[in-house]
Amino acid sequence: MSKLQIRALDIHDLLQLEASIDLVENAFADPDRYGRERIVWEMLAENTVFYRQFFIATRGRQIVGVAGVKAADWALKTHILYLSAVAPEMRGKGIGRALLDARLEWIKRKFVSGRILVSTARAKRFRECGFVEIPDSEVEDRHLMLCRF
Repeated sequence: MSKLQIRALDIHDLLQLEASIDLVENAFADPDRYGRERIVWEMLAENTVFYRQFFIATRGRQIVGVAGVKAADWALKTHILYLSAVAPEMRGKGIGRALLDARLEWIKRKFVSGRILVSTARAKRFRECGFVEIPDSEVEDRHLMLCRF
């Protein structure tokens, strides 16, 4: 099996972009909340004030994971981890953690200080990376977590 590689999504590479959109859409399988139109908008939105950055995980030529980070438009120095997905057949192999580490490293390299928010069902993974749960924030088995840096 080829080595896992993490890199920024190149939205100008149409094959890479299409494969990433497909992976996220199929992973969530919730067209009302995560329909193709929203995913495309999130990945292609260009805003000079509020950034969005997506990362992909590949094995060979196959995209096996996608994860995003964006600036919160409602709070200063606040970054949101979102739209993280791993291909079902590749789950449990450390891909989600590798994408998380890549996003955290990217944020901390680009910004001197701030806070990172995530809504997750995988609280343990995020605690291991320095996140704390915001009290009384659990909704439908998802925890709102915060990391200050």
